Amino acid sequence: MTRLSMKKPRLRLLAYSLLISAGTVSAQSIDAPSDFSRAEQSEALQGGRGSYIKLKRLNKRVFSHPAANLAFERQLDFRVGNGVFKKLWVSAPTATTASDGLGPVYNARSCLQCHVNNGRGHPPEGNWPDDNAVSMFLRLSIPAQTPEQQALLDQRRVGVIPEPNYGGQLQDFAVPGLPGEGRMQIHYEEISVQLSEGETASLRKPSYSITELNYGPLHPQVQISPRVAPPMIGLGLLEAINTDDLLANTDPDDRNKDGISGRANRVWNGDTQQVDIGRFGWKAGHASLNQQNNSALNGDIGISNPDFQSAYGDCTEQQSACLAMPHGNTKRHENLEAPRSMTDLMLLYTRNLAVPARRNVNAPEVLAGKKVFYSSGCQSCHTASFTIDRDPAEPQNRQPQLIWPYSDLLLHDMGQGLADQRPEFAANGREWRTAPLWGIGLTKTVSGHTYFLHDGRARNLLEAILWHGGEAEAAKQAVIRMPKTDRHNLIRFLESL
Repeated sequence: MTRLSMKKPRLRLLAYSLLISAGTVSAQSIDAPSDFSRAEQSEALQGGRGSYIKLKRLNKRVFSHPAANLAFERQLDFRVGNGVFKKLWVSAPTATTASDGLGPVYNARSCLQCHVNNGRGHPPEGNWPDDNAVSMFLRLSIPAQTPEQQALLDQRRVGVIPEPNYGGQLQDFAVPGLPGEGRMQIHYEEISVQLSEGETASLRKPSYSITELNYGPLHPQVQISPRVAPPMIGLGLLEAINTDDLLANTDPDDRNKDGISGRANRVWNGDTQQVDIGRFGWKAGHASLNQQNNSALNGDIGISNPDFQSAYGDCTEQQSACLAMPHGNTKRHENLEAPRSMTDLMLLYTRNLAVPARRNVNAPEVLAGKKVFYSSGCQSCHTASFTIDRDPAEPQNRQPQLIWPYSDLLLHDMGQGLADQRPEFAANGREWRTAPLWGIGLTKTVSGHTYFLHDGRARNLLEAILWHGGEAEAAKQAVIRMPKTDRHNLIRFLESL
């Protein structure tokens, strides 16, 4: 294979890009390298041909660039889609019919309020309302109460049964004239973890409650699950991974006895009107990016759209005052608040947000940390690479390319410590989708914090690792026991992603 100089990183990345475009870089997935003395070819280009490679411009907008291979004629639509993503919705009625229809109860006024700079959300810090939970909310559901509800769950037509008074999630904001549904409260307990060579770490264990309920009591069997907004980069590439390649990594019965038994979530795909493999969301509850986008548009902001048509968002039948509020549906917009033309532009935008190229891929600490990553078994769930032949930036181009998401997109039992005890479609209360790691080292740059996991409980990458349990228990114990130099190098590797 062609060898490239390691002396000029930016030129090297450009050369890699040319090699991939020419088809000279191997498209074979690389899951278990044997040589950790240097980076693998094309490894720096995490997002394949579309990777953002302007390494001198790593600022808070590094997750906001279009894929490098997005055609010029599509970039105007990308910018308009960005405008939809940033749009601040207002309550109806207003003269601005393209922007009214907010709520009536809601979590945010725009997508960007949760996904600030297209990055990762965080739990509230400080006292309410000085720092509210705008990039984090609580999912709500109950077990099936009737045979009809159970049948819907069994058929995968729905993933959960919403809480009867408050719906599928707690909305802490409302339009003028209505109160929000309630306030999320978090209490943390510090837990000390002893590491090798006399080092210690402190984990914060959260517990959640809801106060100031304004629409009646919660169901006695309510299931609560906290969620922070995930990063937006590379989503179109995840959608392009071949289903057979994802299924090839499943091992629900752990037949190879390695302790890892990944499962695909089986969810209802509203785009195809059939059961499909989930890829998006903390429990892989959506099969397509279109469904993920439009579900959030309706549930988080209260905006009706072609796939989720309630003009009242997540208001329930018990919230009569909410259902009596004006909405923003107009004939001009297909009797919706966000017509298909608008959601399609946002879909193009979210499909084509570029994954930044890696930094320092040949630094000795990074290479040593990569070796630790593999020797500890982290790649058993965080599958490094996939070959795709459908590129969201070049839909007409079927040329294979390698991408490096470091995720198998499958469900894994993560142990009791991370369990939310809230099933979603086929995912049980201890299972979570393997989170993609690409871009994780830029969290501080983009989001201004280093909070990780589904509820932001981990304050840094080491804490995130130490919360792993269940199928990841052996890998976590390896990290606890290893020399502290190896732990340091492992973090350096993750920070390079």
